[in-house]
Amino acid sequence: MNKAILVFQTDFTYKEGAVSSMYGVVKSVDRDLEIFDSTHEIPNYDIYSASFRLFQPLKFWPKGTVFVSVVDPGVGTFRKASIAYTENGYYIVTPDNGTLTHVDKIYGIKKIVEIDTNKHRLTGFGTETISVFHGRDIFAYCGAKLASGQVKFEEFGQEYDVKDIVRFDIIEPEIKGNLIIGTAEIIDPNFGNLWTNIPISNLSDVLEKKVLVKIYDENHKVVFEEYIKVHKTFGDVLKGEITIYQNEYGNIAIAINQGSFIKKYQVPYGANIKIEILK
Repeated sequence: MNKAILVFQTDFTYKEGAVSSMYGVVKSVDRDLEIFDSTHEIPNYDIYSASFRLFQPLKFWPKGTVFVSVVDPGVGTFRKASIAYTENGYYIVTPDNGTLTHVDKIYGIKKIVEIDTNKHRLTGFGTETISVFHGRDIFAYCGAKLASGQVKFEEFGQEYDVKDIVRFDIIEPEIKGNLIIGTAEIIDPNFGNLWTNIPISNLSDVLEKKVLVKIYDENHKVVFEEYIKVHKTFGDVLKGEITIYQNEYGNIAIAINQGSFIKKYQVPYGANIKIEILK
């Protein structure tokens, strides 16, 4: 049988050997397994960002790919260690702590099992009593066992209802006349852009025109308010000019051309950060 590809994301960074340890576990299970990184730069403990970053590349990988996502501030506690199988044919090995929110919302989760960690855990390395590195001892290990075909999905533990998956509440895009409401859901950290969950098609009638943008924090306080011009591409924007553009997923995003919108305005992002656009 063909072995599945493994794709990892964590908040571990490369500052020490955590990522290397997980890869070592994978290769100890099966030296022929392919391992790729999605990112190890998720902000510390930021489960919401983990949820978005998990959805972001998913559909571009071959069906059957096994994603291992470890952003786990509740490590060692009651939260479930799980393996999900999505409606579009991917496996996700992760703590069930909110990380599955975007994937479930956008693609759907067909089945999920809780890993029986008494049976499926790294052994032989003296780590059996350690509770603070499940990324290595449970998630990387079980991901490798699944990807190599040594253990089948349904053999890892008891299946439970997908309705019981832990999820974030996300503000759905809404249109009220000329007012569009959505979420300032994530940032592009390298370029400092802010991405929303609002389709750019809602602004197709105001291309090359300005719209009023307001961003509210979790306490419903306005933290940004400005008129911004809608552009088709960065080539139409002067250096240092603020712009609304279409991001790589077809949604509205805000940027400063060759600058950082996030750094300049210090705006928040996340499930409860509301953005309003008035045409």
